[in-house]
Amino acid sequence: MAGSPFLSRIRSEIRLREYSIRTEKAYLFWVRQFIYFHGKQHPADLPPEAVTQFLTWIAEERHVAANTQKVALNALVFMYRHVLKRDLGNLGFKLATKQRQLPTVLHPEEVALLLSGLRGVHRTIFELLYGSGLRITECLRLRVKDIDLKGLSLTVRDGKGKKDRQTILSPKLVPALESLTEKAIELQSRDNAIGVGPSMPVALGRKFPSAYKEPAWMFIFPSTTLSPHPHSGELCRHHLHQSSPRKALRRAVLNSQIHKRVTCHTFRHSFATHLLQSGRDLRTVQELLGHNDVKTTQIYTHVIGQHYAGTQSPLDRLSLNTETNTLP
Repeated sequence: MAGSPFLSRIRSEIRLREYSIRTEKAYLFWVRQFIYFHGKQHPADLPPEAVTQFLTWIAEERHVAANTQKVALNALVFMYRHVLKRDLGNLGFKLATKQRQLPTVLHPEEVALLLSGLRGVHRTIFELLYGSGLRITECLRLRVKDIDLKGLSLTVRDGKGKKDRQTILSPKLVPALESLTEKAIELQSRDNAIGVGPSMPVALGRKFPSAYKEPAWMFIFPSTTLSPHPHSGELCRHHLHQSSPRKALRRAVLNSQIHKRVTCHTFRHSFATHLLQSGRDLRTVQELLGHNDVKTTQIYTHVIGQHYAGTQSPLDRLSLNTETNTLP
C-alpha cells in the first residue's frame, strides 16, 4: 500500500496545504488503518457509517486516547473532503474516554539536578525547554533568525496549530547560543561548498532558490548528517532528531534518582507552573505557551493548588498533640 496511487493523492493534497510532516505521517497512518479495518476496500466504495464504525472500534477495542481519536477523525474528514469530494455529515460514534491528567512538574531543585547531569548541546536544549517553555520540536527547529540575543526573545515559527509566537529567553543562555550559532554557520559554509544547506520550507525554497546559503536560515541544532528532503528529495541538512535529546534525558533521569516520569514536555510544564508560582498572571503564561484557550493554561493552577482559593485542610483546625506520631 506504500506505493498506492490513492495514498499519493492524499499526500499531494496534504502538501498542497503545507501541513507539517508529522501531520502528514499521522493522517496517512490513520487512512491506512481505516482501509485495513474495512478489508482493504477503497474508501470511495464505503458509506459514511464506515467511518463511524472505525472511530467507535478504535475507542472501544484499541482504547485510544481522546486526542488520538480526534486525529483519526481529522484524517478521515480530510480524505473525504479534499480527495473524495464528499461530505461526511454528522457522524455518531463513541467518543474515547478523556480523563483529566495533571501534568508531571519538577521542583526547581529537580530541574537543576537534571540540567547538571546533561552536557553540551543537550544541556542547552533542555535549558531552552525550561527557560522559554518550548516544545521539543519547536526547540530543535529554531533557526538563526529566530533568536534575538539582544532583545532576549525567541520566535517560534509554525508551532502547534501553524501559529507563530514569541517567548522569553534567559540571558544565561546567550553565551551558549552565540557559540552554537557560530558553529552552525561554519557548518553551513562547508555544506554550501558542496552545494547543499539546511532544509527549507518547500514553497520558500522554490521562490528563493539561494536562500539555503543565508546564515539566517541555518538551524541552531543541526543534524550531524545529510539526508534527503522529505518533500523534494534533494540532499540537505535537517535539524537534530528528537531521539538524541530524549536519550540524553533518559540517562540523566536514571542518574538523578528522581522517581517521576520525566519527558521533554515535563520541562515545558515546569516552566508554566514555576511562572505562576512566582506571581505571573495566567494570561501572560498563556501567551508565552501559545495556548488558544486560557482553559488549557488553567491546568497548571490545579498543579499548584490555586484553584482551591486558599482552602485549608480540616486537619489544620484540630488541636492535636504535637508529639511525633509513630507506629506501635
